Amino acid sequence: MEKLKRSKVAHWSNKLAVESEPNLTTAQLMLFNHDLKPVEPERRQWGAWNFVGFWIADSFNINTWMISSSNIVDGLSWWQSWICVWLGYSIAACFVCMTGRIGAMYHISFPVVNRASFGIWGALWPVFNRAAMACIWYGVQAWIGGTCVYLMIRSIWNNWRDDDGSGGIKNGIPSSGTNTVEFVSFFLFWLGSLPFIYPPVHKIRHLFTVKAYFVPTAGIAFFIWAIVRAKGIGPIVHQPGTAKGSALGWLMVRGIMSAIANFATLIVNDPDFARFARKPSDAFLPQLLTIPIGFAVTSFIGIIVSSSSTVIFGEAIWNPLNLLESFLNEDAGAGQRFGVFIIAAAFTLAQLGTNIAANSISAGTDMTALAPRWISIRRGGYICALVGLVMCPWQLLKDTNSFTTYLSAYSVFLSSIAGVMICDYYVVRKGYLQIKDLYSGKKTGPYYYTFGFHWRGYAAYIAGVLINIVGFVGAIGKDVPVGAKRIYDLNFFAGFLVASITYWALCKVSPIPACSDSWMEVGDEITDISVAYHDSGDERDERDERFDEEAMHGGKGGQKEEVVASKNF
Repeated sequence: MEKLKRSKVAHWSNKLAVESEPNLTTAQLMLFNHDLKPVEPERRQWGAWNFVGFWIADSFNINTWMISSSNIVDGLSWWQSWICVWLGYSIAACFVCMTGRIGAMYHISFPVVNRASFGIWGALWPVFNRAAMACIWYGVQAWIGGTCVYLMIRSIWNNWRDDDGSGGIKNGIPSSGTNTVEFVSFFLFWLGSLPFIYPPVHKIRHLFTVKAYFVPTAGIAFFIWAIVRAKGIGPIVHQPGTAKGSALGWLMVRGIMSAIANFATLIVNDPDFARFARKPSDAFLPQLLTIPIGFAVTSFIGIIVSSSSTVIFGEAIWNPLNLLESFLNEDAGAGQRFGVFIIAAAFTLAQLGTNIAANSISAGTDMTALAPRWISIRRGGYICALVGLVMCPWQLLKDTNSFTTYLSAYSVFLSSIAGVMICDYYVVRKGYLQIKDLYSGKKTGPYYYTFGFHWRGYAAYIAGVLINIVGFVGAIGKDVPVGAKRIYDLNFFAGFLVASITYWALCKVSPIPACSDSWMEVGDEITDISVAYHDSGDERDERDERFDEEAMHGGKGGQKEEVVASKNF
């Protein structure tokens, strides 16, 4: 053992170790580091307006711009599709606020919240799932960002395009699945994103503030420009919906669910941001109101601009980047090229902000939980960026329909995780968490369950996934009963409700420890915690255990002043 400690492996292992608390056991070193600990007051710097800016910034992206397109193509009128967007994102905002409150109250991230629901070690599976998907999405969003960079360069230098016989850049990588222009544009976006992964999460809020001012302004300018060019708002806003009766009802249901599915990742990992809130209310109303308003306004701009494009180019162009390229193909002069440059720059910033918020930070936080001894949020973010580069995202996007179908199915897994998380916190535990035990590897700890895995959480999670499996098979083209298709149309709700009800029932039949008899959130008492174990005879530990026991059964656990002074969270 002594030899191992002196080996080069041990030397570099210690050299690469991230900041953590001294005197931790080996198990605790796999559960705790500076980025996983509850956020201390000095780093709680996100106020209400920071959350408003964050969601305004996040709402303005290319996916949101196009979200109504499939509904309108399927047979809804523009206003029916827009109602779906309003309802879908309003429901999503409620889910975000529910998971976000856990982070804002106890100042802990998604991986740590999951330990209460799935067990100290069992939480690693949902965390790994989320990290892997964040890396895939990072690459996909970076590829879209590369298209924005391509438009910026081409608006300055028109030959920045694939060789079409009349000019352009010769493709030097013909067997790669892409071309030189597209790859270089993608690489420039990827490279330019790297500095923004470096700042800590509590400071990156300034990026979203800048994006919240610049990007919507450019979007409104695009909106006005398209209407002026078309001399009106185009025919799409005048065409009636073709769907009637039950077909109309199920189309609207699918439209609502598609908005929620678009938000599924942010529903489960909102604690990653909400934990930096100055107080829980800062992460409530700003999110509840800004999410539906921001996403609905962006979707409306997308509908009107696409409608105007029908007059300008003879067909509805739903993708704003394709529309900007059509403007460049007109070669109508320097003024038009300048306009394309500014709007493409805004979309570049939009993709950058979305990628950092939804993917880089999330993946970094999740990877921190997977290997807290060596990975910080910053290191995890750079690993995510590297995976996004080497995965060759253009290969995934070759068949857009299949890729979108498989990614939408991912919301099924996330809905089950959200169902277990929310039911555990609000219904089973009634808001009570023993924070120090979420970092404890002791077999006697309340969140250790069976070998560190919570079988009730996993049983509920699997039940929530299984309810949608047959419908998913139908979504990829197989013959399945119509009932299964209808359940899958409600995929997020179906998974969430089945997982929640199953978890509640199992906890009723087989009660779990560390629950309160009445509603009790004690997160406001957290300042800075020490998770290192103390001797069993330590008077402080005895006070902690007595406090926890009294608190769970509705007792006061001593006076407020005593609690704040003695409670070692």
